[in-house]
Amino acid sequence: MPLLHVDALSRSFQSTRALVNTSLTIAAGKIVALMGANGAGKSTLVKILSGVLPADSGVITLNGRTYAPRSPAEAAAAGVVTVHQSTGLVGAAGLTVADTLLLTRFCQRGQPFFVSRSSVNRQAQAILDIAGFDLPLDRDFADLTAADRQLVAIARALANRADLLILDEPTASLSIAESQRLFDILKRLRDGGLAILYISHRTADLQAIADRVLVMRGGTVAGAFERPIDFDAAIETMIGRKLQSARPGIRAPEGPPVFEMRDARLLPGSLPFDLTVHTGEVVAITGVLGAGKSRLLSAIFGNGRLAAGEMYLDGRRHWPKTPAEAIAAGVAMAAEDRHRSSLMPADWPGSSLAATISLPHLSKWYPRGLLFGGRERREAEQAIDRLRIKASGPLAPITSLSGGNQQKVVLARWEAEPSRLLLLDEPFQGVDVGARHDIIQAIRSRSDRATLIATSDPEEAYEVADRILIIDHHSLAAAPGAARGGLSEEIHA
Repeated sequence: MPLLHVDALSRSFQSTRALVNTSLTIAAGKIVALMGANGAGKSTLVKILSGVLPADSGVITLNGRTYAPRSPAEAAAAGVVTVHQSTGLVGAAGLTVADTLLLTRFCQRGQPFFVSRSSVNRQAQAILDIAGFDLPLDRDFADLTAADRQLVAIARALANRADLLILDEPTASLSIAESQRLFDILKRLRDGGLAILYISHRTADLQAIADRVLVMRGGTVAGAFERPIDFDAAIETMIGRKLQSARPGIRAPEGPPVFEMRDARLLPGSLPFDLTVHTGEVVAITGVLGAGKSRLLSAIFGNGRLAAGEMYLDGRRHWPKTPAEAIAAGVAMAAEDRHRSSLMPADWPGSSLAATISLPHLSKWYPRGLLFGGRERREAEQAIDRLRIKASGPLAPITSLSGGNQQKVVLARWEAEPSRLLLLDEPFQGVDVGARHDIIQAIRSRSDRATLIATSDPEEAYEVADRILIIDHHSLAAAPGAARGGLSEEIHA
């Protein structure tokens, strides 16, 4: 008998059918991965399993009993605990690891009004012992790495005697080493009998950890794949079409360079390096979190300064003091956090798909200050067609789009006007495989500019780039031994 059985689950939001007769099973002691494009129904399914939303119809059984939680607390009491991608609500600054581990217990009835620090640490250590984790009990939660915050959330879930642990994009903000550490822990928990539902857009994660993959499309489970998993077939099932190579072939650098850095230092104490990117070339810079990827792109875009060195764009000295100067020189950039840097709030003017594309080009498109929607709509319609953006139309609110489609709109913004150098910081973060495939094709289809991409994922770097550079301690440096045959200081992918 499976631990969890979902039979003909359905859920609608007005006229939108988010789940349609969805059925699946999860056995104890297995890691089941859930794949699906944004909007496929994954989040709705997780919310129902977590007690956030009720189902319209269908039956769920857990350990042979009917399961219909009305809140996350009720789900946790039944043995289903969800750890979300963002750990911001797990704890807070000023709370120690021990305090955070016991937060749920503190909120329960019957707890003593006064507790001693030694008692809190003793109970917290017992929770860590159950999980088999080694974390500093006295450290402030705010000072923990993203990986350790994930472990605190998982340990607290296991303290509630969870039978099913649901993880939503747990490696989105983790380095490669931190992700591997998490995988090792999850495998140990699986071997101890815990069932894990693992949701991720990263096929490398699923390849490393999944015993079984369920693929969702159009609100239902469209396919199931057992290990060894055929990921090409799984991705084709997810996107509903044959998977064609996103990379049309490696291009060797030709002609004069578009962009150069000479004897560049990102920090006063970092080692100097040179960088050259040619027309039509896509160069990826990869490395662990904090290695300097974002700082490098920000300096090129005028959001920061080099500690030393020179930059040249088409042979002319490039030293922008502001992003506006960089844009005027022909440099475009999509920053890592699209919600903060590229998208307008939902209740602001300019929050539509068309307005999002036109925002940095308003003074050029409308030099007299009079705004006419014709060009905005035309550019948006072309972008929807070219990038396969799933939206109701050019005036669709940007917040109504999935993460992958929002990222396509951000890319369309910088394709609406010619640029010489396009900078993309973590362009595939929170983007499903199908949307990533479309974005890569769009990036590589342009031969009139140079593209520089920063990514923490070597698999993404390999998939998109002509050359891959490794950044370490704020300098381009050799780092052999990574995936796909070994990453060195420079790889012709």
